[in-house]
Amino acid sequence: MKKIAIIGSGPTGIYTFYSLLKNTTPLAVSVFEQAEEAGVGMPYSDEENSRLMLANIASIEIPPVFITYLDWLKTQSEAHLRRFKVDKATLHDRQFLPRILLGEYFRDRFLAIVAEAEKKGFQVEVHESAEVTDITATTDKVTLSVNGETHPDRFDLVVIATGHVWPDEEKATRTYFPSPWSGLMDATIRACQVGIMGTSLSGLDAAMAVAMQHGDFTGDQFRLDEKSQALSITLMSRTGILPEADFYCPIPYEPLSVLTETVAEAEIAKGAEGLLDRIFTLMVKELEHADPQWSEAIALNTLDADSIRDAWFADRKKHDPFSWAEDNLEEVERNKQNRHTVPWRYAVLRLHEVVQEIVPHLNEEDRKRFKTGLARVFIDNYAAIPSQSIRRLLALREAGIISVLALGDDYELDIGSDQTVITTKEKTHRFDVFIDARGQKPLKTKDLPFPTLRKQLQETGEEIPDVGDDYTLREPETLRGRIAFGAIPWLMHDQPFVQGLAECAELGEAMAKAAEKPATGSRRKLPFVEN
Repeated sequence: MKKIAIIGSGPTGIYTFYSLLKNTTPLAVSVFEQAEEAGVGMPYSDEENSRLMLANIASIEIPPVFITYLDWLKTQSEAHLRRFKVDKATLHDRQFLPRILLGEYFRDRFLAIVAEAEKKGFQVEVHESAEVTDITATTDKVTLSVNGETHPDRFDLVVIATGHVWPDEEKATRTYFPSPWSGLMDATIRACQVGIMGTSLSGLDAAMAVAMQHGDFTGDQFRLDEKSQALSITLMSRTGILPEADFYCPIPYEPLSVLTETVAEAEIAKGAEGLLDRIFTLMVKELEHADPQWSEAIALNTLDADSIRDAWFADRKKHDPFSWAEDNLEEVERNKQNRHTVPWRYAVLRLHEVVQEIVPHLNEEDRKRFKTGLARVFIDNYAAIPSQSIRRLLALREAGIISVLALGDDYELDIGSDQTVITTKEKTHRFDVFIDARGQKPLKTKDLPFPTLRKQLQETGEEIPDVGDDYTLREPETLRGRIAFGAIPWLMHDQPFVQGLAECAELGEAMAKAAEKPATGSRRKLPFVEN
């Protein structure tokens, strides 16, 4: 049997294993998971999340593993769902539910994959509490070091599906957390001045993790404990803009009318010179076709790939972020009730997937322009958050314990042992506890945690790994086709929107194909641009 190793059993690893079941010849599959329980994934584990934290995706959007998330939920007992404040009688496929519950679904589906694989004649080994510490690839086989010891098996293909990479908990202190997943869930945060860098869902989750130590939500109200009156939480970012609530739209997505995948491929074939501007022109036509009234109101025909960002956020910047959140929440809930789709929002949502395909083909200047312009628009659009998260945010505001700070582009951040100090042009802000919740940053080859593989890749001179259509490493030639590289932080350079579950499923399906025959062509050769 061909021996396959999957490093990581979160969503990417699960969807890879699931896709391997399509292989006509049984395989020997070994799964290595550094956590105590395989098949959950860090974003959904009960160690890294509270029951209050919601997954930013509904059942209708989650690629099913044998059965949909909703169908699985319906098999759970009412008592179990009640632990998560979920009413079984009101379950529906557009519902946003606790992350830990989604983790239970993935764990259950992982075990179902194992059972089905064994039924099909696969040999399966699941190694838990097994951290892969090195990968050594030769011309014929790949060897792993697990928990510092050489593993006895030699593999034909190794799939790296390690997911997000956050700073180690060792870097956290009593007053500083380099990410919300660096020990915050287990830490005791006193009632003090708490600063959170980041106003996306991660930042809101960090705020909830702190707030829940000092009070409780009852319905849409938050009651602060008497002894915690000194608690003050400040969410901050360059713009001080809060995310909007998730909006109603048809799923699966309806096809675009102007900027289709075929049209985008034709533009890519014309070359990098002017590619970003040509694509933006087509975007304008798509949006004018979808929603002429909004396009006229925003003066879309006067904008370009750079000025679209300021126009997109202009109205929100004029308003108090909490007032905007209230109005947006009311609009979104009304639209959901009436099953009404806002055409321009839906068009932008569908466009981001097509436009992402041009990123590897942009020249260096246009990639920087894309990152500071269009990418911000797309991220704001597709990273809309559950309505319940907005309600909780407004409840904290009503309780007088949370505020939003716009830092601007020019500020200084000084993380001290006792306090974190942020200095803007106007004012100095001091925080007793500081949490960095800015999300996953793209990583380079030098950041790989596998010393031997890191050295091999660095010797190629490439700052990020070069992969084929099935994500197998292309260089150096000695290991070509033997390692499928599906680690999200290293893919974000040319796939800036790769972090969703649908993307994990697509990635897993592509990597599983390498088990039969590795791809011969290179997916893309991408110059690294410093962030």
